[in-house]
Amino acid sequence: MTIAIIAHDSKKELMVQFCSAYCGILSKHRLIATNTTGKQVSEATGLEIRRYLSGRGGAEQILALLSCSEVDVLLFFRDPINPKLTDANDMDLLRLCDVHNVPVATNIATAEALILALERGDLDWRENGNLAI
Repeated sequence: MTIAIIAHDSKKELMVQFCSAYCGILSKHRLIATNTTGKQVSEATGLEIRRYLSGRGGAEQILALLSCSEVDVLLFFRDPINPKLTDANDMDLLRLCDVHNVPVATNIATAEALILALERGDLDWRENGNLAI
């Protein structure tokens, strides 16, 4: 499965800690990320991560992959307290996850639930391109 990793600046360290804790599970999947987040996670964990542009460009590249159904899970640690100029892109990411039935976690609690579901095989329906309905 392809897992996209994105974190706002104030959540990058939390994403690094999360990926470190679940490195064993994440290592079994294809990981993509925005450049800075991907670099920090990769350096801390040794995980191989395909990195896209920094800032708005990387999110837009991941948006394109979402729109082509090339992302299976999105881990997107957002900072809901401090709005950013990229909030429009944030909403586009979430909207495309809804459109393409991509499981998304916007905080560590839902990320943990998704990662554990992934490990149990609960998301295997994504690889078949079929909804589990």
